[in-house]
Amino acid sequence: MLYTGGVSFFSLLAIFPGLAILVTLYSLLSDPVQAAKEGEVLARVIPTGARDIVQAELVRLAKAPHVAMSAQGVFAVLVGLYASHRGFKAMLAGLSFIHNEDEPHGFVGFNLLALVVLVATFAMMAVVSAVFFGLRVMGSAFNLRPLRGVSWLYSEWTWASVFMTLGMSLVYRWAMSRRPVDWRASLVGGVSAAVLCLFASWATAFYVEQIAHLGATYGSIATVVIFLIWLSWNVNAIFFGGALATEVEIAIDAHAAPSLLTDLRGEEPMVSRPES
Repeated sequence: MLYTGGVSFFSLLAIFPGLAILVTLYSLLSDPVQAAKEGEVLARVIPTGARDIVQAELVRLAKAPHVAMSAQGVFAVLVGLYASHRGFKAMLAGLSFIHNEDEPHGFVGFNLLALVVLVATFAMMAVVSAVFFGLRVMGSAFNLRPLRGVSWLYSEWTWASVFMTLGMSLVYRWAMSRRPVDWRASLVGGVSAAVLCLFASWATAFYVEQIAHLGATYGSIATVVIFLIWLSWNVNAIFFGGALATEVEIAIDAHAAPSLLTDLRGEEPMVSRPES
């Protein structure tokens, strides 16, 4: 729970500067209002109670003056990078603990690893988002019926699943251990983490809407509490995926060990025994 709390806190600290960066960069190329609309589409994977705070921030940024938004974007870059880097460090530290690493990275190497994972994650998010919105634009603007007829291709849940599966599989493979984790174990962990993250979004929404009405307890900060609950459940899903990948890797190594021993024994040279 210590690692879960650290990742959740720094993720919350980094999300809203990240939204400011998104709108600032988009305003240099196009209309920031359009960026807010596209961000609202991606925000549908967030539970209803927590989605409101994200949509409100997108609307505020879209209506902000361009000069003020640019100045805010510079500050957001600094805060967002700091918080993101610390969040990834907490996540990698938790995964290293789960994997029971006997040779952890040094201080410099660990910080560089977190920075590489951070940059790779942002790049992957940009690519997945570009493909997602590109398909939506092509289907509506050019009247491409094959694309328009496949509803799951436009679903933000589909692309969130693809991003989570691919991203976490790569993290489990290359960043959880000094020695690359087996691909089969990494993919099993990545798929399980993606499924559990999507389930966490549904379960959080069901919990706050049908079971516990947090507004009566927390008042105006209920949306922040819901957002933190959603983040912590997703972080737990990521750590569970890492634990499952570790267990699968142990099982694969245990299954391969007898076969390797048999092969080694079969390759031993035959030594002739002296005649009595």
